[in-house]
Amino acid sequence: MLNHPTLDQLNTLGLLGMSKAFSALIDNPESSSLGHADWLALLLDRELVHRQDKRLGARLRYAKLRHQATPEDIDYRAVRGLDRGLLASLLKGDWIKAHENLAITGKTGLGKSWLTCALGHKACRDNYSVLYVRASKLFDELALAHGDGSAGRRLKNLANVQLLIIDDWGMAPLGPQARHDLLEILEDRYGRASTIVTSQLPVEAWHGAINQATYADAILDRLIHNAHRMELAGESMRRATTKNPDAAA
Repeated sequence: MLNHPTLDQLNTLGLLGMSKAFSALIDNPESSSLGHADWLALLLDRELVHRQDKRLGARLRYAKLRHQATPEDIDYRAVRGLDRGLLASLLKGDWIKAHENLAITGKTGLGKSWLTCALGHKACRDNYSVLYVRASKLFDELALAHGDGSAGRRLKNLANVQLLIIDDWGMAPLGPQARHDLLEILEDRYGRASTIVTSQLPVEAWHGAINQATYADAILDRLIHNAHRMELAGESMRRATTKNPDAAA
């Protein structure tokens, strides 16, 4: 068999997974016992895995998740009111398919951002597009975008992502432009895509943080009425880790 020309052809065609698998097979003496169909099945399987990994890497780069968090690393031992049943349901991803939202609230240090990133990582693995943004940075970027004329394109990108994560919402009352931008984002996404919002404020205080009654009613109607809620409570996990450096993050 002309091994090198075959490898060259696979690489030329961009079949890198098959190329690596082919090299491994020809270097393995035991592969001589495999039939042609078995060879082909192994090559195709490796190519499929390679492409899936490549797409996942691209989705994770686009998502810009704040933490390298995965569902497998979630610490269920920490006392923070974590609803394991709800979290297990969320990790299945049906809520994203149904275009529902999620609100995670609780004091600082309880792992809200980390949990959203774990959910975002799982969504990337499930072939959804994901984007993580911190609320304050998002509104600052949009303010600049209005100045240079790129706001429309930025808002369109935010509307089209299948799972948008807005972290640290409600740290300061919203100004007029930020209120309008948030309503535009949620209006464009309503019934079409899912949004996760985290906040130190309880949901009941969000109306005041929006700082204008008419906008608040409209924003919360689009964000909360179809939202799952996860309310965390307990001691800061950061303080607990400081007390016990060997504790899981």
